[in-house]
Amino acid sequence: MSDASAKRFAISGDPIDAAALRARLLHDQAGAFAAFEGWVRNHNEGRPVGGLHYEAYTALAEAEGERIVREALERSGALDACCVHRVGELAIGDMAVWVGVSAAHRGVAFDTCRWIIDEVKSRVPIWKHERYLDGQSDWLHPGRAE
Repeated sequence: MSDASAKRFAISGDPIDAAALRARLLHDQAGAFAAFEGWVRNHNEGRPVGGLHYEAYTALAEAEGERIVREALERSGALDACCVHRVGELAIGDMAVWVGVSAAHRGVAFDTCRWIIDEVKSRVPIWKHERYLDGQSDWLHPGRAE
């Protein structure tokens, strides 16, 4: 994440390096690690999708994302977590978001990972502009569609 390496949440215009993010979460007390990768799929709500563009109010998005990860760690007792969300043009199959959590036990890792992605999709000001194969397009807040 280059200059964002100290952050637990980042908006990035570059492809997500999941291996580097996972390495950041290695911890001697960790007995578990869970990750979620969100990819650009070729359909949404029954419509064929050809690609999309993500936009974010970066300062606000990163502040809210940091708040979400901090809340997740406080409420769950997980050891560490981080999340990166892409912005810009993404093609089918590109990774749009990554969440990782290290914890002493798998249940905490799984539950915390799920909680973070659900909160990010609900609370962080990121919008996607989907382009459909029929030539139409639509702006969506990520929380609107799975």
